[in-house]
Amino acid sequence: MSALSLAPRALYEEVAELMRQKIFARELEPGSWIDELKLAEQLGISRTPMREALKVLAAEGLVTMKVRRGAYVTEVSDKDLRDVYHLLALLESDAAGVVAQAATDEQLAELQALHQQLVAAVNARETFFQINEQFHLRLLELANNRWRMQMVHDLRKVMKLNRHNSLFKQGRLTESLKEHQALVDALLARDAKASASCMNLHFANGLEAAS
Repeated sequence: MSALSLAPRALYEEVAELMRQKIFARELEPGSWIDELKLAEQLGISRTPMREALKVLAAEGLVTMKVRRGAYVTEVSDKDLRDVYHLLALLESDAAGVVAQAATDEQLAELQALHQQLVAAVNARETFFQINEQFHLRLLELANNRWRMQMVHDLRKVMKLNRHNSLFKQGRLTESLKEHQALVDALLARDAKASASCMNLHFANGLEAAS
């Protein structure tokens, strides 16, 4: 019985993940209408799991449901972007301060290794983007606060609606690397205040590039 009850849920979650990737890859542009029937047909599924998937994405802020008009990919306004970056700066700066004081030497070495991978990927943009996110999420894991982690995951999904247009602006990638290096140096020095300050500056500069 439990297996039968889990099957529909697994399907709509699978569909939600596929839709997320389409949105992040710009196959579905911000502001565009989502043709539920066409997508359901393409995926060979009924409209029920498609609708459930869209509800999940709406709760995450990636999709906006409009009365009698259907679902649209969310457009991120300037205010939305400022609000998201503001909250991410608060949450991740605090996490950086915690990690500077509480992480083991091995865990800090792991972050340093991720930074070196980031440096090596400077000419491979998609790889750079993935490692950059991996670095931030690993730092959050080390800070060990599941509520903060959950909030950051949701906020980063919204940020991704604009991310590809900001991180790779002229000169921003090099600046981002320098900011990461300063953060890693502060973490290795176990300077909580400097670590938090470096992370805060990283997001401030990221917002400026994204605006």
